[in-house]
Amino acid sequence: MTVLLPRSRVDSLIDVGQVLEILREGFRVVAPEEPPLRIRTDLPGPGAATCLMPGLLPGIPAYTVKVNAKFPNATPALRGVVCLHDIQSGELLALADSASVTSWRTGLSAALGTHVLADAGADVLGFVGTGAQASRALAGLRRLRSWRRIVACDIDPTRAAEFTTRVVADAAAVAAEADVVLLATWSRQPLLYASDVRLGQHLTTLGADEPGKMELSADLLRAARVVVDDVDLAVTSGALGNARLDASAAAGTLGDVLRGDLQAHSVKAVSVYAPVGLPWQDLALTWWLYQRAMNSDALIIDLLA
Repeated sequence: MTVLLPRSRVDSLIDVGQVLEILREGFRVVAPEEPPLRIRTDLPGPGAATCLMPGLLPGIPAYTVKVNAKFPNATPALRGVVCLHDIQSGELLALADSASVTSWRTGLSAALGTHVLADAGADVLGFVGTGAQASRALAGLRRLRSWRRIVACDIDPTRAAEFTTRVVADAAAVAAEADVVLLATWSRQPLLYASDVRLGQHLTTLGADEPGKMELSADLLRAARVVVDDVDLAVTSGALGNARLDASAAAGTLGDVLRGDLQAHSVKAVSVYAPVGLPWQDLALTWWLYQRAMNSDALIIDLLA
């Protein structure tokens, strides 16, 4: 039986604390030598299509294939499906709504990276862009530490006002107030420059997840201590390559930090987390959702018997 996981069911099954721990363990696994396949193509009109495969993790007897369509002006902007397959037989175990899986795994992975890399005393949190990924990241960051104040900006002031009571004009104004800034936009030009930030501050950039997209300038990234989720992807599809920087601009990966191989934070530098997003994150979350759904369905059947 193939389990269907539409958006409403994904959201109802999510446990933020448990998913954060699953992602933490996934990042600690050493990356495979063979990188996953990531294919992107523009579509006629305003959209783009992306395929990520395979999502693999040691100990999980399944793999994922994710197919997305991105339409920046649509709501939701991301549409698609995550297919969960048995790794031995190829049986289709589950079909999950890609928009919800992606927003949760991206937002909570960002929350984990932000928490780990930001100074322990940082307590003013800022957002540039207050859409779905920002809201998921906020849920994770509230679980991981306490925040004294939250400040935000968005091209839609109404959405920003629904996100927090402290709304400012632009990204530079957010950076002026916040110790930690998370950017989650569709921008194709820098929103923050080196002159906008200060030593000890942390920035997480989620928008630079495909060629052409960028939120942080080259001069900022060049001067910062940059941690990524995958160095090669950061150069070919992410923040570094889009700013015309090479692999030498990355201090290492979040996995290096969580394994204890790389220092988490330095007060002598601006720290940046610049992930692209990895297929194993889709697998980790979808497998967990599949198991929860199967257990939930079995309980309902037992109660009705």
